[in-house]
Amino acid sequence: MADLLNTSISGLLAFQRALDTTSHNITNANTPGYSRQITEFMTRQAHPSGAGWVGAGVDVSTVTRAYDDFLAGQARNSSSAFHRADAYATQAERVSNLLGDSSTGLSASLQEFVNALQSVADTPTSTAARQTLLSQAQILVDRLQGYQDSLASFEAQVNSSMRTQADAVSSIASAIAQLNQEISSGYARTRQPPNDLLDQRDRLLDQLATYVSVSVVAQEDGSVNVSIGAGQPLVVGQHASRVVATGDPYDPTRMIVAVQSQHGLADITRSISGGTLGGMLDFRGQMLDPARNALGRMSVGLAEIMNEQHRAGMNLNGVMGGDFFSVGEVGVRLHAGNSGTATLDATRIPGAAGALTTSDYVMTWTASGWSLQRADTGASVSMTGSGTVADPFVADGLSLVVSGAPALGDRILIQPTAWAAAGMDVLVSSPNEIAAAAPIVAGAAAGNAGSGVISPGEVLDPTHPQLRSAVAITFTSPTQYTVGSDPTVHTYVPGQNIEVNGWRVQITGSPAAGDSFSVRDNVSGLGDNRNALALADALSRPVLNGGTTSLSAASGQFVSELGVKTNQAQVTRDAQKVVADEAAASLQSVAGVNLDEEAANLLRYQQAYMAIAQMIRVADTIFQSVLEATRR
Repeated sequence: MADLLNTSISGLLAFQRALDTTSHNITNANTPGYSRQITEFMTRQAHPSGAGWVGAGVDVSTVTRAYDDFLAGQARNSSSAFHRADAYATQAERVSNLLGDSSTGLSASLQEFVNALQSVADTPTSTAARQTLLSQAQILVDRLQGYQDSLASFEAQVNSSMRTQADAVSSIASAIAQLNQEISSGYARTRQPPNDLLDQRDRLLDQLATYVSVSVVAQEDGSVNVSIGAGQPLVVGQHASRVVATGDPYDPTRMIVAVQSQHGLADITRSISGGTLGGMLDFRGQMLDPARNALGRMSVGLAEIMNEQHRAGMNLNGVMGGDFFSVGEVGVRLHAGNSGTATLDATRIPGAAGALTTSDYVMTWTASGWSLQRADTGASVSMTGSGTVADPFVADGLSLVVSGAPALGDRILIQPTAWAAAGMDVLVSSPNEIAAAAPIVAGAAAGNAGSGVISPGEVLDPTHPQLRSAVAITFTSPTQYTVGSDPTVHTYVPGQNIEVNGWRVQITGSPAAGDSFSVRDNVSGLGDNRNALALADALSRPVLNGGTTSLSAASGQFVSELGVKTNQAQVTRDAQKVVADEAAASLQSVAGVNLDEEAANLLRYQQAYMAIAQMIRVADTIFQSVLEATRR
């Protein structure tokens, strides 16, 4: 039955609870992750009387958090996006600085080598110039290998970071599962929200989002289910899966991310997004791997260009030049899960550097035979040939010979250029071995009556056994000529190629009958610089990207692309920082403790408490008056 005393006591208890909550808010104003708590009042059930319903006071229905799930989700997602962009941009800056440095970067190193080549062309007999060329060649190789080592170091750091972050994700997931148990138990016992435990769990979810993007689904018992990647369960109720960084099935030293369950490991590397873990994977896949492959492709292009032209020249010892550079072989790695015995011999096709790409490939044995896909996108790549030694598979500048007995689903990773720079070396050891001269020389006979002029000559096949044998080109008339001892009469076309014994010349002008031109061994032309000029010119000749881009242009383009990617990453990071800060501020405006507001509440509840205490005193006075009256 309603009475003044019980009604007043209900208010006293309710405002005492409100004061307790306010005190809790004030003391946790600077506690990270704390959400302001609100005491909810509810009118007690009134009692009927003849004069109407009489109120019975007040109860505290619950203490809730000032928390907005939508704003919390936005803050969590934007935080995850920022940490992803920040991790990517930080690492991208390191690669851009390494390869784009104005004095020790890729373009600068290549230009120094070209300058040394030009110096040999200017003074082909100078031992000092030749020694400088060898020194610059070694410096270039050392720098290319240094870039390769640095990129390998970056990848090792990515692997280490992935292991650390995977352990952190697993630890947080385990803590969330434990809190799920405590929260669901708290709900079951009191049917009221355990606010402080909810704050702890939300703070863990926020921490988890800094490592990887998460999806959170609330359950009826108060617990939450958490998934990462493409919906891979991480926390289900009171059970947490373990996230591990384990060796790639193609390369045990390269880490992948997997979720460990009772059924084994599920690789989620490709589906990871957000957070520092996603940023590291983005960096590895979008910048580190392409940079290493691009660096290797330029190393292959440099070696191919230099070797081809150097073999066409003659050194100071009077012999034909050999290869100038060597490069690393094509990388081939078998998948750890292969059950067959298939092996692959992959080589680069000589002279096909223009067909090479900056992609890795995966060969898979299917029901219809071998198929080839790009490793990064999974796009199919067409092949010709049958894969045998006599008829190898040919694709994108590669020759692929498969042997053994494959099993369905067996896979082989092919890395055409990834390790080219690591295996690069200078094969010319002496200044005298630099082939700066051309092995042939062409000229007109002294008594020629016409105005015909012969070109200096160009070597097409330096291995031809008659390359340096003397050959005479004799005009039997102004419009006809013969070559050497061959009686065949050729019709003269000014500027037309004349190709014999592995060389090519052109004759222009108007020769007269009886005029003679000769192509012979350049035995006395050791000071000749034609091949040195050709070597310097070759580096500006379009050979990469299907014969559309020179080595120098490819180098500049590569460094420029790194700079653009890095700048984009920095801009994205800065933009995501603004978004993350705004989302956090929006959530804080709802969930954060405002000390001015709490001070006002403290005064309001204190006054109400004192007023209720006065009501109890009134009730006591009335009760004492009744007792006094009954004693008379």
